[in-house]
Amino acid sequence: MSIPFCVACLIVAGGAAGAEPAETNAEAEDQGAQVVIDEVEKACLERTVCMIGRAKAERLVECGTALGYSGLWIARELKAAGEGKLITIEIDPDRAKEAEANFRRAGLEQCVTVKVGDARKVVEQIEGPIDLLFVDCGYSTYYPILVKLEKKLSKGAVVVADNVGIGAGGMDDYLKLVRSKYQSRTEWFEVKLPWAERDAMEVTIMSPPQPGPP
Repeated sequence: MSIPFCVACLIVAGGAAGAEPAETNAEAEDQGAQVVIDEVEKACLERTVCMIGRAKAERLVECGTALGYSGLWIARELKAAGEGKLITIEIDPDRAKEAEANFRRAGLEQCVTVKVGDARKVVEQIEGPIDLLFVDCGYSTYYPILVKLEKKLSKGAVVVADNVGIGAGGMDDYLKLVRSKYQSRTEWFEVKLPWAERDAMEVTIMSPPQPGPP
């Protein structure tokens, strides 16, 4: 079952006003996961490792694990829901190992499978249905990844492509496909990068576009 995907951030519910309830084991584990998420976020920013930012998803295939930042947020939500699995793909073996270590430290390894290799090839081994696909790797790989997974995506699945602002020229074939064939919109946001102040994500619903007014 697909759920809405927040492209800017995950709205994390805070405690209600007033006295705080006693901490449960689940809450303690969640805080432990948050500590790791914060550490990985800091590492990504210091080392200029691209990350999605805070996001929410139910069942997902992620192409571009990096240090596991977005995967940590996703896996935490899957654990809270008590179902679902994240399959995340990373081409760099060292980064994949680092991400796996982060998932273990956060106590989320049961919710995540890390696969190492070129996502264009690895996705051929993944079975559907896939409810949400997040693509955040080499720009030229976006189109072949989607084409290979297109029939495995569930009806109404959400596909999110990162960096479509700064990387539009390298993924023109992908953007033409999703914008002409499906319901798709571009979500812009501010970034603090030496080479850009704005970037965007393309959020696509895997159903035909709605007809316009006559």
